[in-house]
Amino acid sequence: MGRSSFRLSFAPLFCLLFLGHFVCSQLDYKFYDSTCPNLTKIVRFGVWSAISNDTRMAASLLRLHFHDCIVDGCEGSVLLDDTSTFKGEKNAAPNQNSARGFEVIDAIKANVEKACPSTVSCADILTLATREAVFLAGGPYWIVPLGRRDGLTASQAAANRDVPSPFEPLENLTAKFTSKGLDIKDVVVLSGAHTIGFAQCFTFKQRLFNFDGSGNPDPTLDSSLLSNLQSVCPNRDDSNTNLVALDPVTSAKFDNVYYKNLLNNSGLLQSDQALMGDNTTAAMVNVYSKFPFLFAADFGASMVKLSKVGVLTGQDGQIRKNCRVVN
Repeated sequence: MGRSSFRLSFAPLFCLLFLGHFVCSQLDYKFYDSTCPNLTKIVRFGVWSAISNDTRMAASLLRLHFHDCIVDGCEGSVLLDDTSTFKGEKNAAPNQNSARGFEVIDAIKANVEKACPSTVSCADILTLATREAVFLAGGPYWIVPLGRRDGLTASQAAANRDVPSPFEPLENLTAKFTSKGLDIKDVVVLSGAHTIGFAQCFTFKQRLFNFDGSGNPDPTLDSSLLSNLQSVCPNRDDSNTNLVALDPVTSAKFDNVYYKNLLNNSGLLQSDQALMGDNTTAAMVNVYSKFPFLFAADFGASMVKLSKVGVLTGQDGQIRKNCRVVN
């Protein structure tokens, strides 16, 4: 008994003593329990105040985290401003004039620095903020493993290459996910993030007026939705940045209505509706449309997988003092 309890007491420590420092080589659910015990409360309050000011912010933070992780891993590169030595990700095509929430992360980081200086990475703050945002929007709560460190550079070219585009066919989207260790189920589950948030008209306008160069609307798009969208997004350049809810039924609530919309040919983005064009993904859409609790559980699991992509741990990277610049 004594020996087994001795062994168990050391089980959670995945650390080695290296040059006088403990080096923890992987993520850990209790990573900041002793060094920043109020971390979750600080992040939750920051996200709550941001969302109470702007309900869209929940979706914006979720998207920011996805755009961080899918490009060179979850290492906070999307938060870096351009410098003389690199062009960052903020001005890449998928992010320019659309990625938002940077000020929310800055404000949370400032409060975390006051409580626990030089301890918590921007990558971990964004990961936690995303979990809180989804939960506050009515979605699932999942336990986040922590201990990510911040990257030292960012790449506009990598963001342009790796972030999935709403214009891409399903096989391309799937390839971008699988290249990061995610799979087809993660594609369907994480697409369900489009249960909240808005899209700019230019991201789907070709479906309304000139689908595949035909000069006609996308024949799969529900006709009443089509006429609504054509009124919000008229066929003029000055409508390109108008906003439309990705899930018009419950646009601010994180639920499974996104999948019901797909079954009704009412997915907004071509890349969303494309999930119905493949037998494997369509079957999953059907299941998630019927079982909201299954979607909630699977979404949490896929988010944990996403949050582990390409992480820096141990002595790699750094703990930024300011999320916008490398120390």
